[in-house]
Amino acid sequence: MDSKEIDLWVARIREAGSREFRATEEYMDPFEPAMFNFQSVVANRFVRIEGEGFAPFYCYFQPCFDKEAPLIVHTPGYYGEMCMHPELAQYFHVLHINPLGYTTPKGKDHARLPEDMVPGVFAETMNSGAEKGYFEWLADCVMAVRWALKQPKVYPDRVSFFGTSQGGGASLLLSSIFNDITRAVASNEPFLTNFELAAGRGAYDIGREQYKNADMEKVERAKYLLDTTHHVHRISCPVLLASGGKDDTCPPETAADLFSRFSGTKSYTHFEHLGHGYNREFLQLVKAWFLIYA
Repeated sequence: MDSKEIDLWVARIREAGSREFRATEEYMDPFEPAMFNFQSVVANRFVRIEGEGFAPFYCYFQPCFDKEAPLIVHTPGYYGEMCMHPELAQYFHVLHINPLGYTTPKGKDHARLPEDMVPGVFAETMNSGAEKGYFEWLADCVMAVRWALKQPKVYPDRVSFFGTSQGGGASLLLSSIFNDITRAVASNEPFLTNFELAAGRGAYDIGREQYKNADMEKVERAKYLLDTTHHVHRISCPVLLASGGKDDTCPPETAADLFSRFSGTKSYTHFEHLGHGYNREFLQLVKAWFLIYA
């Protein structure tokens, strides 16, 4: 496989995410125990999106305070957590996307997310040769970004992406998918990065039992298409990467190797004391990076 295969896969995801969809805003009770709300229950809202042929999923939208501003998009870790960012919504319109409907305004949807909280999106991707699983996950994101770019006071032709773990890898993939309008990306402890170097460690061993009997040609195709290192040729915006020295889930050397592959404006920060997970240190880097480039 080569870069042309990456380009074709990306084009198909964007096409899938370009289909017609319905968006319905939903009010969140600030006293609902499944969520803790920040900033404003009036301005902030959940948005339910259902594309033709796709299951419904939710986003959380935090508009910037009464001014035109760029859109920045956060994607979640593997277990589909919802995140709110009042510290960033002072400067940007913030969209958190929760693809595949794992989390709703009332909490986890266990009809889609198993009780053990381990979703099947990775295994579905491996079994299908990347025709399902993350293909659908990313197509959901395309629909959500399209919705957000049409909202009042959102700049319609610029977007930036950020996230940790699965969200970190996905931010890079979305920067590839939206390479024509992406202004910056910030990726923390990125999953889906250099499968060969990760060698089945930590997150890269997820769901192995669920695809152990899959066609190995499909598995290798899926790994190639998902691997962020194979999307570097499509990402020309400023790139910020971060890793944790105590991260046993997404090996820090994979982020360091990815960083070496980028040219242009880039930054890499290694926090030796940090284990795996979303962290305050990264959010401070995100704010500074996006204030400069988003």
